[in-house]
Amino acid sequence: MGTLKIGVALWSLGPTATEDQLRRNLEQAAEIGFKGVQPWAVDFGPEHPCVLDPDRCVGEKRREVRRLIESYGFTITGFCAQLAGPTKFGGLNEEEGLLERVEKTKRCLELAADMGGPVVTTHPGEIPADRDDPVYRLMLKAIGDIAKHAEMVGAYFCIETGQEPAQVLRQFIEDVGSPNLKVNYDPANMLRWGTVEGVKVLAPWIVHTHAKDWNPETRRATLGQGLVPWEEYVKALKEIGYDGWFAIEDETGVDVLSSLREGKEFLERF
Repeated sequence: MGTLKIGVALWSLGPTATEDQLRRNLEQAAEIGFKGVQPWAVDFGPEHPCVLDPDRCVGEKRREVRRLIESYGFTITGFCAQLAGPTKFGGLNEEEGLLERVEKTKRCLELAADMGGPVVTTHPGEIPADRDDPVYRLMLKAIGDIAKHAEMVGAYFCIETGQEPAQVLRQFIEDVGSPNLKVNYDPANMLRWGTVEGVKVLAPWIVHTHAKDWNPETRRATLGQGLVPWEEYVKALKEIGYDGWFAIEDETGVDVLSSLREGKEFLERF
């Protein structure tokens, strides 16, 4: 038995539009034996609500949901607040409606802090390599504003890896200059840039990870069955002193329960 803290990206088990769906997903996660959960925390869209959206989960409801999650023995590893802009995935790289998305993200940080899992992860949109690019400056202002709010409420806003090389993300984080802007590291997302190399570049900021693999032939995300060099990757994380969560994520929708079970057993080797 290894020493890693193994949790699950709860949305892998399905949507949580209602408390009943949330309870079902928690029961499945508990049956598999996970110790931590990372819930989704924003509506998927007007027709696809999320029970944990910060505009819906307010006041006493937050305390009720936190008690529900903890009643299964789970630690909340953090939350995901994935948004999108009018034409691009990410939400923080397009000017139209940006203020609304920034404010929504701030409310997610408040929810995360209130519920005892003060980490919010997202893909904000691809960060340009050119620091003079107008999109770079737009994102710098928006994420800087979010990071300042994270400082105020005692939470961490984490950019998920993969949309740009690690060096570009590092430069951006340094330019923002906030102690509460961090990284959620996804090894499968970083295959195109260098999974192990990215850990070394982003070491000071990694506070949460997704555990995901990718097999281009089977199109499956099951850990240990794809291209991620797990031995080297886990070793690199241990060498930088990372002792946070590995939240297993499988968004393929194909035999996910078996995939999560196999993934958990695989990670327990480390």
